[in-house]
Amino acid sequence: MSTQVLDVPAHLQTFIAFDFGARRTGVAVGNRMLRTATPQSTIKAAEGEARLAAVEARVREWQPDAVVVGVPFHPDGASHDNTARAKKFARQLRGRLKLPIYEVDERYSTTEALAGGASDPDAGAACVILEQFLRSLP
Repeated sequence: MSTQVLDVPAHLQTFIAFDFGARRTGVAVGNRMLRTATPQSTIKAAEGEARLAAVEARVREWQPDAVVVGVPFHPDGASHDNTARAKKFARQLRGRLKLPIYEVDERYSTTEALAGGASDPDAGAACVILEQFLRSLP
């Protein structure tokens, strides 16, 4: 994962994260300086074009420097059906947004969000995903 691709000074970079799900997509925004994420309202559009249009609207609203997508795996690291769906979602975003797209292993993100008291588990999981990504940056 290269962090020098972006044209913004590192400490000012803003990110938006998506926790892709079959019926809902959690959303969070955060920045590199604080390395924290804030939950946003969950996208409830379940199907392809409606979901992508809602994602594009959020990206226009927040103007992030990059996008983070959570990709689920089984506890042992094996892929499953939702792994392929989330990776497809990330590929679609790469083609549409023309921004750097980072994929993050999101195992246990919803569990962690719920344990932390998240009122919206999808947005909470997106926060967990984004904060995990932000902690991984130098």
